[in-house]
Amino acid sequence: MLDVISPGEHNGHMIRKLKRIAPLQFGKMMGVLYGLMGLIFLPFFVIAGLVGAFAQTQAQENAAAGAAALGGLVVMGLLMPVVYGVMGFILGIISAAFYNLIARWIGGIEVEVE
Repeated sequence: MLDVISPGEHNGHMIRKLKRIAPLQFGKMMGVLYGLMGLIFLPFFVIAGLVGAFAQTQAQENAAAGAAALGGLVVMGLLMPVVYGVMGFILGIISAAFYNLIARWIGGIEVEVE
């Protein structure tokens, strides 16, 4: 739910004030965005982890350590977008609640729209 008020007009553009952000909706939006960011960053983390795992196995000549590291990468690859999404959801709800509290005191953010 997005509540706006119209305090006036400036150069033919309407100035609106963002008074409240619906916490649950904002949390869902942030959860999806953070989950997608987790998918975008995932290949970089996997490549860095593979380089580290292969460097470790070359130095130690221990195949079991490399296999364990590779298994950890697979688990991280599956969980990373989910963890990012959950954290985005939680932080989105908290952020919206803080915004709503502060906006009550100081009036919110003014946005100029056509």
